[in-house]
Amino acid sequence: MSLRPTVEVEDQIHSFEPADNGAGPLWCHGSTVVAREGNDVYVACLETLPDHVPLNNCRWLLYRRTDAGWQLVHRDETGRTREPSPVARIGNGDLLVTTNPTLAEPGQYSGPAEPAVFRFDTSDIAAAPTRELPVWRDTPAFTEHSYRTVTADGDNGEVLYMQNVGYDVAHMSFLGRDGQWQAAGTIPWPYGDEYEKPQPLRLCYPNVILRDRAAHYFGVGDIVEPVAAWQEAKFEITQRKWDYVFRRLFYAYTPDVTSEPFCPWIEVANHDDTAGAMRNGDIYLDDDGTAHLIWCETNTDARLRDRFFPDETIVNSLEYMTLQSGHVRTRRTLARVAENEDALLPNLARFHVLEDGTLLVLGSFGRNLPSSALPSLIYRMAAISSDGGDLNWVDIPFAQPMPGTFLTNTVRGGSAPSSTIDLVGMSAEKGNTLGYARVRVEI
Repeated sequence: MSLRPTVEVEDQIHSFEPADNGAGPLWCHGSTVVAREGNDVYVACLETLPDHVPLNNCRWLLYRRTDAGWQLVHRDETGRTREPSPVARIGNGDLLVTTNPTLAEPGQYSGPAEPAVFRFDTSDIAAAPTRELPVWRDTPAFTEHSYRTVTADGDNGEVLYMQNVGYDVAHMSFLGRDGQWQAAGTIPWPYGDEYEKPQPLRLCYPNVILRDRAAHYFGVGDIVEPVAAWQEAKFEITQRKWDYVFRRLFYAYTPDVTSEPFCPWIEVANHDDTAGAMRNGDIYLDDDGTAHLIWCETNTDARLRDRFFPDETIVNSLEYMTLQSGHVRTRRTLARVAENEDALLPNLARFHVLEDGTLLVLGSFGRNLPSSALPSLIYRMAAISSDGGDLNWVDIPFAQPMPGTFLTNTVRGGSAPSSTIDLVGMSAEKGNTLGYARVRVEI
């Protein structure tokens, strides 16, 4: 299959002052802040409040892009928050912006929070949004550290909202097609009883997809370095006391999130033995119930390799897996580069679904060697073939590719499959600014 991407727009959305609160406008990178409704694009941004102290020193903004460019359509005047606001588009034209305003008094560093959702009618975007409160089991002790996840089944007009509490569990609230929120229980994290200090493996920044009330979850363990010797060695280098590691990926699913618990955790990948790192990229669910997963991994930590793993060659790769009914069907390496190899190194990958159902991989890559003549940053795309053949990567001709994390108009956020890809990331041209790009894909 031959893909022909055309870059139609590269511009900027919103500039901000750093909040210095440990978050940022793309910190919710397992979910998305961008959604497409017809010819319009909506992006939730963050604005720093200069008269307030961290952690809750931000508020959310909603921008819309039409043919006339970007316009601020709403500025929240009701609450202060820390984190960005994932969005969900549902098929009736409504756009939901999730928020987590603090209940702490101004001047307090942290405190309790009350999750809320603002609903916009995109056919009358100038009208004031309605405010809704998700319903939770029991009374969760939410704080400004929500690590929340939002996913939408746009066709059915349903939404799953997940929010962490501490290091043990995430609480879930479900919005049905009847417009009513209901408690959907909790999802407990896997447990690492093999560590020097046994502990739950808090999962963060997950990619979650919802379809016909089936929910599929793909997340990474986010814990403090569990090996004392490695923690000490890294402290000698960084002089930083806190040190979170991301070495294990997990998947779970439920056929009906409103009535059935998630299945036992399935470990997708693990680099605990060699102090590697993982980053989940995306999840997609086929009509036949096949879950597609994509992620980047590094087999070992370059800072620790010479001292603890001298026989390991550092390898970075882009990995792909399919599962059905909890069983692994296929696993493939889509890109791989070893140290000292002059090749492109995968940074991050997302799925995108075209109108005809074609599943694409959209990835950012960088040069592996500083002296290489390869691009320092390039975006590429390829179609996932059902026969398991090699991918035919096609470069996307961005003038200013956005570095680091990027978010898209994913079906996980309720956007419809489309030949148009909307990307949001940090601008390569202007500091502390959210950038935007629109890519048209033809086959």
